Amino acid sequence: MSFSEMLQRLCDFHRPNRYALRPYLINDGKKHPFAVICPGGGYGEVCSFVEGKPYAKELNRLGCHAFVVYYRVKDKAAYPNPHEDLKRAVEEIFSREEEWMLDTGSWSMWGSSAGGHLVASYCTENRDTPKPTAIILVYPVITMGEYTHKGSRDNLLGKNPSEEMIKRLSVEKNISPDYPPAFIWYGTADDTVAPVNTKMLAEALKEYSVPCKTEEYEGIGHGAGLARGTVAEGWFRSAVDFWKEQR
Repeated sequence: MSFSEMLQRLCDFHRPNRYALRPYLINDGKKHPFAVICPGGGYGEVCSFVEGKPYAKELNRLGCHAFVVYYRVKDKAAYPNPHEDLKRAVEEIFSREEEWMLDTGSWSMWGSSAGGHLVASYCTENRDTPKPTAIILVYPVITMGEYTHKGSRDNLLGKNPSEEMIKRLSVEKNISPDYPPAFIWYGTADDTVAPVNTKMLAEALKEYSVPCKTEEYEGIGHGAGLARGTVAEGWFRSAVDFWKEQR
């Protein structure tokens, strides 16, 4: 890890535990499609240094604006706080459409790990807000049931959640035909979030005929981010291509 990466990680770790939105804009006077990014961290932190800023910079390079969402975590992660923060981010972004030169006809939401759960579950609930063209889920937490990531569930729902809340926040149980198209990838060596999470969501999307593409990468573990220098490094381009196909 370089010194700048270490500094970024330290800054993220000490960032105040409250909503914030960090824009990464292309300053060329033209409108661009955009992505809303929710890094992971088990609803205990927001790991922008791995799954936020690097994604945003790469999206800028590919001609897209990007926004990293810092949502409430740790002792402030109780549902619906993170979901309210993501909704606030979407509303703020759309309210500044002209100022930020946004192509609101083509936008995506990206979420990694617990951030993937935030994005995926947000899309089951917030049908009164603009619908993304596509969602990109990176080794996501999907279920709050048997195969969940316990730390994420404990932070979001507490240690003894009701069956009603488990079902409500288990994405695979709340899919509908109008759910946004989804690109999902995971690594076979992920021992943090069980790959069955992705498989459960893919099966539910197929049942409702929602466009979905999944990619599996042999030997890749959790928290790979851009996964440069590994067999998974092509996932980012594949995700952007999938998004473009849905426009």
